[in-house]
Amino acid sequence: MPARLETKPLAWFKPDPDQPRKHFDEAALRSLGESLKVRQNDPVQAKPDGTLIDGERHWRAAGLAGLEKLDVIITDAALSETEINIVRLTSFFHRQDLNAYEQWQACEQLLSLNSGWLAKDLAEHLHIDRSMVTRLLSPSKCILAWQEALKERKVGITDVYAASKRPESEQVDLLAMKLSGASRDAIEKVGRNKRTATPPVKANKLNCLLPSGMQVMISGKSVSLDEVIDALSEVLKSARKAREDGLTAKSWTAAMKDKARVKA
Repeated sequence: MPARLETKPLAWFKPDPDQPRKHFDEAALRSLGESLKVRQNDPVQAKPDGTLIDGERHWRAAGLAGLEKLDVIITDAALSETEINIVRLTSFFHRQDLNAYEQWQACEQLLSLNSGWLAKDLAEHLHIDRSMVTRLLSPSKCILAWQEALKERKVGITDVYAASKRPESEQVDLLAMKLSGASRDAIEKVGRNKRTATPPVKANKLNCLLPSGMQVMISGKSVSLDEVIDALSEVLKSARKAREDGLTAKSWTAAMKDKARVKA
């Protein structure tokens, strides 16, 4: 997008009422302000009318430190509210002082602003590993009590991820375990034991219709859901490798058939 770098007085800036961060720690702002006195490494971003797109913490810190000006990237393009939110949330996500709850919220908002995105698209946009996105989105699969515990920093994101693998009906007890001092590994163990205690339901043929209209068919002798997950993971890994090697979908499936025959 067209943009220019300028230096503007603090009075020129104004906060955006839709800023995702609602709380600003004054001690942290004062510390940031002292560093800004030495050097402003990252310019803030604002609309041509001074409304901040990204960098409200820097602006507030500069005011507390008694600074008069800030470097700012001014965007000339008439950005939609969605585009502005994407820019702000993307930068917001990578802040070093962001906690896991705030990262989760930022991820959820980015997904809501990009209705066609999957987790892999979010990972590519944020330049982070897909497994990290899976963990950061795990609070969405948990009951409100787990989400609140994460917000209050009583639990970590890995604890939430472990709990998200279990049905909501079991998550109350898991949270009680965690708050009583149980480790993440203990929560994982409870989940594994429950999965082992419940006999898996198996089928010889599964036909899954996807929202995109495509169908995935899996067949075999007494296939369980865990085996489906393992099989799909293997297929996904193979397909990605085929794409990197420049294969077409047809040549990839032919190669998979040949590989299966050799193993047989």
